[in-house]
Amino acid sequence: MANSLINGLNAKGLDSSMKYYKNILLSTDLFSEISQSIVAKAKDLADKYAAQLSVLYVAEYVPMLDPATMEMAPFDLFGSDQIVFDAALQKLMELGESLGIPDERLLFENGQAKDAIVRIAAENDIDLIVMGTFGRQGFGALLGSTATSVIMHAHCDVLAVRLHNIA
Repeated sequence: MANSLINGLNAKGLDSSMKYYKNILLSTDLFSEISQSIVAKAKDLADKYAAQLSVLYVAEYVPMLDPATMEMAPFDLFGSDQIVFDAALQKLMELGESLGIPDERLLFENGQAKDAIVRIAAENDIDLIVMGTFGRQGFGALLGSTATSVIMHAHCDVLAVRLHNIA
């Protein structure tokens, strides 16, 4: 019995039947200092598993459209909206460069984060999604959260890193 247990362990002391992550998706907001702990955890996991790390930023921007023009091609941003999008894209590129992630694994989406994260994970054969959560309770929990929705709908593992407000 002891020999079979020992033979079932690999060099790292892990059961050889354990799942190893090959494609990790980091979903981040880019702008908060608090998100750096999520970035560090995702990078650490990618390094430990020798996995590819992709980074996703979802801009939850919904333009105010005139019903008469809703069938038009994609909306054009202007003014402060364009400035915010440009800043987010620049931050995403800087994060990718600092982590050594190639541009093709830096993903910028527009829409509802909970839907985009699940869709992108499925489209890119992601094994693990790493994201933050504030773990809201009471009324906030009744309204739901992005992390809860992703956990419920993703077809892969999800690591929800508990975030704490910076005072």
